[in-house]
Amino acid sequence: MKHVVILILFSTMLTACTWVKLTPEGEKARVLSPTEVHRCKKLGTTTVSVKATILGFERNKKTIGKELETLARNRAMDLKGDTVVPQTKIEKGQRTYIIYRCTNP
Repeated sequence: MKHVVILILFSTMLTACTWVKLTPEGEKARVLSPTEVHRCKKLGTTTVSVKATILGFERNKKTIGKELETLARNRAMDLKGDTVVPQTKIEKGQRTYIIYRCTNP
């Protein structure tokens, strides 16, 4: 029984951990809603993904969402963007974002 409790605690901690770090460039990008980017220039899209399960355990949905957002912000700079907007729902650890430039370079 003790091993089961330890395994449950370990899996809970593991599923809530985040390994995706925001880059200095990604820090410059923000996440907005579709209604907030009507004056921005659409540059393209990016689809980002992370592991949805680890060792057979479902990861925390908030953690997955935060990691996907961080990856999208990091990728915005690849297109010289400064804003990302979620385009799809999260499915199996994957989400598509639209990248915009809302300020002048």
